[in-house]
Amino acid sequence: MKLKFFNFYNLLYTFAPKMATPNKVAFHTLGCKLNFSETSTIRRQFEDQGYHTVPFEEGADIYVLNTCSVTDFADKKCRYEVRRALKYSPQAKIVVVGCYAQLKPKEIAEIPGVDLVLGAGEKFNILKYIDEIASLGSKGMIRAGDINSVNTFVDSFSFGDRTRSFLKVQDGCDYKCTFCTIPQARGKSRSDTVEKAVVNAQNIANHGIKEIVLTGVNLGDFGNGTEVIEGEKPKKNALFIDLIKELDQVEGLDRFRISSIEPNLITEEIIAFVANSQRFVPHFHIPLQSGSDKILKLMRRRYVRDVYKSRVESIKRMMPHACIGVDVIVGFPGESDEDFQETYNFIADLDISYLHVFTYSERANTLAATMEGTVPMNVRRNRNDLLRMLSDKKKHYFYQQFEGQTRSVLLENHEEKGMMSGFTDNYIRVEIPYNEDFVNKVLPIKLERYNGGEAFIGRIGHQSPIQQNQIAAMSFK
Repeated sequence: MKLKFFNFYNLLYTFAPKMATPNKVAFHTLGCKLNFSETSTIRRQFEDQGYHTVPFEEGADIYVLNTCSVTDFADKKCRYEVRRALKYSPQAKIVVVGCYAQLKPKEIAEIPGVDLVLGAGEKFNILKYIDEIASLGSKGMIRAGDINSVNTFVDSFSFGDRTRSFLKVQDGCDYKCTFCTIPQARGKSRSDTVEKAVVNAQNIANHGIKEIVLTGVNLGDFGNGTEVIEGEKPKKNALFIDLIKELDQVEGLDRFRISSIEPNLITEEIIAFVANSQRFVPHFHIPLQSGSDKILKLMRRRYVRDVYKSRVESIKRMMPHACIGVDVIVGFPGESDEDFQETYNFIADLDISYLHVFTYSERANTLAATMEGTVPMNVRRNRNDLLRMLSDKKKHYFYQQFEGQTRSVLLENHEEKGMMSGFTDNYIRVEIPYNEDFVNKVLPIKLERYNGGEAFIGRIGHQSPIQQNQIAAMSFK
């Protein structure tokens, strides 16, 4: 009888950790669209195992923080989110994943409250470690190996607010830009297969989502490092143009949007395809970084400014209504006042729509951090301000061209002060009075009034009130 008694309690002890496994999990994502797609995939892994996702502020048993390394505020942001999580749930287990986790695992592990740090090769194996940290009470456990060993592509996509989805089709980067830590954080360029990307897109469409944003670290490099489907003979890797041609055939979707693509990789063929596509929208985001060939060379970018100019001209020739966004870095080492003025004048003369302006910050283990010609921080900030003002002018000019026109708008499920908003195909934000029936619908909206702010005030097409009621009752694609 004593043996049976002992075994019974041993059994209870053996299964106690699993029985006590936390069941509430919360997520917070820092950084790019790619991170959002990966957070969604990790969230679904938890939910498939019976976990319940709750809002960050509600208090969870486990918090997963997906970090970014692009800016020099990564450390501060990570520490802030850890403190915020512990404020809502002092006994919670904190797991940090993402680019910053790969680059600075020991630094993160020393943050009070962090239980587990997972690098690029382990973040999608997160559930393997949850029971371990729950039962052992470990703090600051690190699983972030050599980034050079990370060569497998893991597909990801988000469902978000059920209006649009971020679909990851490429990861990593083989470029060696002197300012960038992304290759150190994500590894070599690798891609999904066209076949798997199409299956994922169809799955997204089957959930009622109307728009997919294609994401990747170096999206135009799609096809590099593509894994061969099991059972098939190796074949020549597909290119980005092959991918978008196949995605354009997916039924049930209204829009595909290309998140960002390098100027040397956006070919005339890609531009012409988008111009004639029924689903790929006339919106491009093309990183420039500098309008000075001298600085582009120091950055080790793979183009000169005339190449960039020719891409913009090709887009505008085929799609005069297209929206073009531009990334720029100011204050790079060696950037003189003359170099910055060259960049400013170059952008001012380009027919683009808006800028994303980044102030250069020194990043450890990058060649740029060792370069001479450091630009004082106050000069960097002043240049940033000047380009932001130029961006506002560009955006206002672009918006004003469409005043009075009617364009298709995908309306989102966000209400603020009785208004709802959405974006046109060419990325103009529009607001109309809130109507629950319009959520996740693509509707013809007349862009009635633009007052120089962030959005147009619009109304449903040119129709009469009776026609508008008929439109509201219809099932739009």
